[in-house]
Formats: sequence, structure tokens, C-alpha cells
Amino acid sequence: MLRIVNRVLLGVTGLALVLLGGSVLAVGLGASPPSWWIHDGRHDVLVSDADRARWRDEGWFWPVVIAGLAVLVLLALWWLVAVLRRRRLAEVIVDTGDGEGALLRGRAMEGVLADEAGRLDGVQRAQVQLTGRRNGPEARVQLLLEPHADPGHALHSVTTRALAHARDSAGLSTLPAEVRLRGAKHRAERVS
Repeated sequence: MLRIVNRVLLGVTGLALVLLGGSVLAVGLGASPPSWWIHDGRHDVLVSDADRARWRDEGWFWPVVIAGLAVLVLLALWWLVAVLRRRRLAEVIVDTGDGEGALLRGRAMEGVLADEAGRLDGVQRAQVQLTGRRNGPEARVQLLLEPHADPGHALHSVTTRALAHARDSAGLSTLPAEVRLRGAKHRAERVS
């Protein structure tokens, strides 16, 4: 979803900047602007002294303009952080043997891997996150173990079964993984 929003925002922003910048450049190079255009000619400014003075008596105008620009800057920074923080791997390249490969959704692989790890003996719940590159993914696995579970056995099972199946199914030579184990709290019953 973030990828679609990102592409739409980039496209709309880029188109607006190209149209506005191109038209300002054309007027600056000597093209005659249309009657409705914001500039009258090459030596015209965006906000004239008369426009700035016209709003001087309105106490609300400049704070609203500054607040609007501040909101735009904050939204742009949020968007930049969201794009840079993409930790999850969106797609994994699957070797199909024909030299081209196929794309497997990262969330689908995470779901299958978490489901298989969650069905192992002694595992109450499993969460998986794929990171890294499309042709070299890495897995971060978090296991919530039952109170009676042996951590060594659970770790061995997840590496030899769930991670091995995911690696082989995707046609990967390796699938490095970081597995974190956490024990579930045992609920003691009160006896009266």
C-alpha cells in the first residue's frame, strides 16, 4: 500500500513541479504568458510589495500561511522517513530455473513461514519479518514458546523445518535468520 501511495505522490508532485517550473522557465526565457498566468513577464515577482502589504492588516493571514507551509514540510519529512524506514522486504526473487525468475510477495512468504513455525511443537506464536535484498533475503523470526517447551529443540525445529522449507521453496542458496525466543508466562491456578 505504501508503495502505491509513494508512486502516486511522486507522480503528482513531479508533474506539478515540471509544469510549474517549465512554465516559469518559459516566461523567464521570453515566452508571452497567458492572461490568467501568475507572472506578467520576465521581470515579474511571485508576491509583489502590493500583495504583501494588502494582507498586512489581516492578523490571521500570515500565521495561516506559515502554519500551512509548516504542515507541508512536516508531511514531506514524514513521507521521507516512511520511505527510508522500509524495513520489510516487499518481494523475493524466486529462481524458476529458466533464467528469468519470478517475484514472490514478501508478506506471503512471511505468512507461510510464520504459520509453519507456529505449528511446531512447543511454539505458541511465531512472527516473521523479511529484510535484506530481493535476491538475498534475511529472516527475523520471533517465537513465543509454551511454558513446557525446550528452547534448543524449538530452535532446531524452526531452522531445520520452517526456514529450510522457505529457503528451498524460494530457490535460495541461503536464508540467514535471526531467531529470538521468548517464553510464555505460565498461568498458575489458584487452589482453595
